[in-house]
Amino acid sequence: MLHEDSAPLRVLYLGGTGTISASCVRLTAATGMATTVLNRGRNESGRELPAEVESLVADVADQAQLEAALQDREFDAVVNFLSFDAADARRKFAFFGPRTGQYVHISSGSIYAKPVRQVPIVESTPTGPNAPLPYATAKWEAEEALRNTPATIVRPSHTYDDANPPLPGGWTVIDRMLRGEEIPVHGDGTSLWTLTHAEDFAQGLVGLLGNPRAIGETFNITGSDVYTWDQIYRIVAGALGVEARLVHVASEMFPLVAPDWFWSGETVGDIGHSAVFDTTKIRTFVPGFAPRLTFHRAASRMVAWRRDHSSLCQADPATDAVLSRIMSAYHAAREIFTAAAPADVRLGS
Repeated sequence: MLHEDSAPLRVLYLGGTGTISASCVRLTAATGMATTVLNRGRNESGRELPAEVESLVADVADQAQLEAALQDREFDAVVNFLSFDAADARRKFAFFGPRTGQYVHISSGSIYAKPVRQVPIVESTPTGPNAPLPYATAKWEAEEALRNTPATIVRPSHTYDDANPPLPGGWTVIDRMLRGEEIPVHGDGTSLWTLTHAEDFAQGLVGLLGNPRAIGETFNITGSDVYTWDQIYRIVAGALGVEARLVHVASEMFPLVAPDWFWSGETVGDIGHSAVFDTTKIRTFVPGFAPRLTFHRAASRMVAWRRDHSSLCQADPATDAVLSRIMSAYHAAREIFTAAAPADVRLGS
């Protein structure tokens, strides 16, 4: 019985130890492909890679280091997880394109124009710059730089793994849950959001490698796990054995009180909108693509990871301070609104 769709390919990953890429590297190696990763030799989150994976050490932003590490080597597929703007996307394609039969650029589902006019989101849904979210704008510009090239474009959306919980604030939020602290949730907590475990994403990506029909094509690769944000937080709290103290804060308030926090731009530019994706195209090109992990089970895996890798899952004091600042501002605003109500009709009177 064939458990994996194997292929004798030589595959190079730019990155390879990140949230999404590590699972792709593992699956690529498991299918029997000759797998190489190229990065700066750091693995700060402790994601282990198979022993048979070759590691090349170089700063991918340094042309001289790239040339020294690769020399005249060629690959059947090169997968770039590391380009985040147009200039770098052009440089990487110019350097690696001639060295490979298939160049895969990892983009982002955040490039779809918000608010989305119709769901589910398909590959032809309009994309564009995103003023509140510079990251999304840069990823959109990177894609535009590769327009009319033979690159395979892949758009994941909020892909997570055991070492990276998909919560604004990550392990710090989990620490707050365990301490019984309040957690700010953008909007009213009911916007719909798609979560994808990296192991499920890897099925789609690895299935595209070596497929000549995928060259020049664009793909959404996401799971089918769709939840409200309140559900996402409560599932994590349930896996921890605690009750989440969720407080709903208007999305547009996050950038006002915490303009220094990445997730503030996300609340108005991305996660504050519902995002449900159509995956018909990837299922057509990769018939075996079948996400298996529900977030309920994945949350239990994250809790186990935290227990076994406690030194890598510490709360960040700066993030905790931001979350506390948001909560303080919320309660101050609530007092002002309460005081402004007519005295004879105030809540609780």
